[in-house]
Amino acid sequence: MILPAIAIVFGLILLVWSADRFVEGAACVARHYGMPPLLIGMVIVGFGTSAPEMVVSAISAAQGNPGIALGNAYGSNITNIALILGVTALISPIAVHSQVLHKELPILAGMTVLAAWQLWDGSITRFDAVVLLLVFAGLMGWTIWQGLRKRVDRLGSEIEEELSTHPMPINRAFFWLAAGLLLLIASSRMLVWGSVEIAHLLGVSDLIIGLTIVAVGTSLPELASSVIAARKGEHDIALGNIIGSNLFNTLAVVGIAGAIHPLTVGPEVFSRDLMVMGGVTISLFLMGWGFRGPGRINRWEGGTLLCVYLGYNAYLASEVFLK
Repeated sequence: MILPAIAIVFGLILLVWSADRFVEGAACVARHYGMPPLLIGMVIVGFGTSAPEMVVSAISAAQGNPGIALGNAYGSNITNIALILGVTALISPIAVHSQVLHKELPILAGMTVLAAWQLWDGSITRFDAVVLLLVFAGLMGWTIWQGLRKRVDRLGSEIEEELSTHPMPINRAFFWLAAGLLLLIASSRMLVWGSVEIAHLLGVSDLIIGLTIVAVGTSLPELASSVIAARKGEHDIALGNIIGSNLFNTLAVVGIAGAIHPLTVGPEVFSRDLMVMGGVTISLFLMGWGFRGPGRINRWEGGTLLCVYLGYNAYLASEVFLK
């Protein structure tokens, strides 16, 4: 029990640290070769914050642990909204702009419906996975095209400022790009091994471990960036970070895992976990609508989201210890 627990803790720490090194190295390499700052922010940083979920789910699927692969993706989505946005709103109420309500949130809701439709029979086939990846590629292409066409380069200017403040020689950037990727893979394998061992020792399913310990651990980059953004008053970045991460998890993370190995899980994933994920997604839309004024997620609503997260995890714990 001690060795798997150490593997989980050390694996999570190394996973988060290596993801940060990988993103920093990739961004500096991209900037060195003339990639526009906007694309660095949208593509490299966007992929980087979700790299832990992607690598962990891919390795889990390859090793025949579909519960961790799918539980990590859907559990991270629940964690992102209920825990991270809940904590962020408690620190500073989050303003929701009309563009988010009219475009990003409906897209996220639509992708959640697509996930529910695909998981109706309790499996994600390779065909389902290809559909998810194609939809994700289309969304990424459309988002990048929209950003370049409108020249809305706010995110790009922030990335440019960050890279200028912390310059890195190109040789060091290549080193951290390669080392960060290798450490991501190594730490993910360590985390998956520890999680599977703990699950077997406690007699619980891989799915429960994926929904809880692994999901929280791989969501730490989103938690850190959202809290920092909220404290700086950058509410759109905090909310956009969560929406983008959930889209990535629903489409790319599940798609990559399903393409590597078809995922088959029990009916509780649809009736319990997917329903909770859909419920918090809809609640996010309703909270941000602003029926009595400008849309915002206030502290009361943040506290409610946090209570939902605690209640959901308490329910999962009860299934483990009271079965």
